Amino acid sequence: MEKLENIIWHNTTISKKDRHRLNGHKSCVLWFTGLSGSGKSTLANAVDQELFRNGLRSFVLDGDNIRHGLNRDLSFHKLDRKENIRRIGEVAKLFVESGQIVSSAFISPFREDRDLVRGMFGGNEFIEIYCNCPIHICENRDPKGLYKKARKGEIHDFTGISSPYEAPLSPEIIIETSNTSIDQSVKKIFSFLQAKRIL
Repeated sequence: MEKLENIIWHNTTISKKDRHRLNGHKSCVLWFTGLSGSGKSTLANAVDQELFRNGLRSFVLDGDNIRHGLNRDLSFHKLDRKENIRRIGEVAKLFVESGQIVSSAFISPFREDRDLVRGMFGGNEFIEIYCNCPIHICENRDPKGLYKKARKGEIHDFTGISSPYEAPLSPEIIIETSNTSIDQSVKKIFSFLQAKRIL
């Protein structure tokens, strides 16, 4: 990579700690990972809704939404997937610096890429939430009709069918989304955030 000369980091006047004091809570990224159809976006939005209801600063970054704008130039081949996650990590970091709790809902199938993002954050700022759901249930749900297209060969490099998913080895939270209700899942995540004194 070409070295960027004459570009110097400018420290902001208002610090992250200042924003924490103003908000009354700390900031972090809730990184929801799992197969397509495992419930990542649904759960991320349910958590965000509860945070909002409690007057907490939060935002959701969703995989499909980001690919409509910031990452619209990226394909689903491995190198582009890697860049997709790197960019999202950088965006999530900005939200955390701004004092918010950001829920990031991306398949992010490769451990190496998730670990790269984890390395961008300090202690307790990156919370990996594995939405664990058997592929046959994800495929039965198929909310966007993507598995059906993948089975027909209409979608290449589809996670779980023609491209691998590497499950987290030691995520902070595991949600068995095939047999855990949304309410139970949200409570589990809130309990974790309270235990870590983020809330």
